[in-house]
Amino acid sequence: MSSSSPVLTAGSHPIRRELWRRIYSYIKPYWKGMAVGLFFTAGVAATHPLLALLMKPLIDEGFSGAKPYYVWALPLVLVGLFVLRGACAFASNYLMAWVANNVLRDLRGLMFDRVLRLPDADLRRLGSSALLNRFTIDAATVMQHATEVFATLVREVLIVIALFGVLLYMSWQLTLIVMVLVPPAAWVSRVFMRKLREVNRDTVNMNAELTRIVTEGLDGQRVVKLFDGYEYENQRFSHVNARLRRFAIRAASSSGAVGPVSQAILSIALGAVIGVALAQSGSGELTVGGFAAFIGAMGQLLDPLKRLANAAGPMQRMLVAGESVFRLLDAQPERETGNQSLPEPVQGKVVFERVGHRYPDAESDTLDDISLEALPGQTIALVGRSGSGKTTLMNMLPRFVHPTRGRILIDGVDIRDLSLVQLRAHISLVSQDVMLFDDTIAVNVGYGARHPTDEGRVRAALAAANLLEFVDSLPDGIHTMVGEKGARLSGGQRQRLAIARALIKDAPILILDEATSALDNESERQVQSSLERLMQGRTTLVIAHRLSTVQNADRILVLDRGIVRESGNHAELLARDGIYASLYRMQFREEATTDAA
Repeated sequence: MSSSSPVLTAGSHPIRRELWRRIYSYIKPYWKGMAVGLFFTAGVAATHPLLALLMKPLIDEGFSGAKPYYVWALPLVLVGLFVLRGACAFASNYLMAWVANNVLRDLRGLMFDRVLRLPDADLRRLGSSALLNRFTIDAATVMQHATEVFATLVREVLIVIALFGVLLYMSWQLTLIVMVLVPPAAWVSRVFMRKLREVNRDTVNMNAELTRIVTEGLDGQRVVKLFDGYEYENQRFSHVNARLRRFAIRAASSSGAVGPVSQAILSIALGAVIGVALAQSGSGELTVGGFAAFIGAMGQLLDPLKRLANAAGPMQRMLVAGESVFRLLDAQPERETGNQSLPEPVQGKVVFERVGHRYPDAESDTLDDISLEALPGQTIALVGRSGSGKTTLMNMLPRFVHPTRGRILIDGVDIRDLSLVQLRAHISLVSQDVMLFDDTIAVNVGYGARHPTDEGRVRAALAAANLLEFVDSLPDGIHTMVGEKGARLSGGQRQRLAIARALIKDAPILILDEATSALDNESERQVQSSLERLMQGRTTLVIAHRLSTVQNADRILVLDRGIVRESGNHAELLARDGIYASLYRMQFREEATTDAA
């Protein structure tokens, strides 16, 4: 994640201005719709002073009978003004919503693209719940309030200016009294805005925490039920839910206090105005109609000032949500360190040269001085206890993790000199945790192809993965939906679907990350048969938990605490009677005990 982004905090004026600039830069492509919407907003604003101005002729000349046609003309004008205001308000609201939703679509598209390109470590650190919260809540908050706040500011400022013009026209002395007391009301609004910004930032963070807890509860509902975790989960949720309630009340109290306090200050102006107006009426300087128009304009002035003060809440929510969204958009994508391609035809020779790795802030190395060579068509297996560094080592090949020392070569080319697309185009992966998309079997299998694939290739890949017979037995065949994360398939079926996906990609290098460790014996035999077909002619790197699955590997590396302790084939390592032999005997006893049970 970028640590130098100017949107990490919004405590200073330059940073707030930068937030405003960035938010409205996304509206720029839709400026025509925004401009027309603001034109109709100005139409709404124009009707307010006209209503106030109608009061003077209505009282001074209408009720006196001096102009009889006012009996029908003034009501028509009044109705026409309200119809005009309603039409302008509808057009303005529609266009603002159109702009906001178009920009929201664009913004979410940029966010999704950035998420897909983030380094693996950053994605794991951020967590899916926090990212989901930015898509569903923060992005919507930014764009919804961006158009609303802008329209509110334009409309209410125009109304205030127009009404002040009416006030000056009627009596500059009375207007002066009103203007003296407006700055204190504005100062009160500013104080509450600062408090609202702090509360809204806490609310955004707590919303992300709420999303995380709910997501964990849904994903882990079986564990909750089995281990009676209802009370613990309810306590976690109640704690966050209660804090959100407190933040909401604090925000409501701060936002709600702005209007009454501002109105209390302005009511002082109203009292002073009435006193001075009564004095002026005695000297003939102000007519009854003029006073009524002045009071009407002043009464109308309170509402736009109140709405301007209340805009502080949405404005601060917009800015705080904008901070969250732009932190994601400013995050650094995966480093593209090269632009080379592998020489054709790609052989798939993989070499690790004295590779070492240490995670940031770790006290010791995860891997130390690892060297290995996998020739085209060979199978190299990595075994060892949990935490020995097997997965970290294999994650370096597709550059999900970067070596701290040493280098990795494919066909003699340093992988750092290859573009990420070129590098990963020649690597397939089948892991223990199979990721399937909530789509059809055909789409999930064809996902591995770099180009659109036909039904024949999909069926051939399924047949090679020993899954075609099962798929053909389904009512919709290859067009059957697999469900979320492949929920409608068994573990073995998901693994074989992943194998079919790797087969259709036909990459020369294959990584198997404990692909059968979570399966029962029958499923393992079916998957192992599919894997053997997949491994033919490919350079295969295997991370194995069950040692029985790597007995035929060309070479087995035994890792312990990030160091290669033993190397050789199955027979050689058993004869050496070292770590591998000890692990093998332990698993053999465990499997024998399980079979006996």
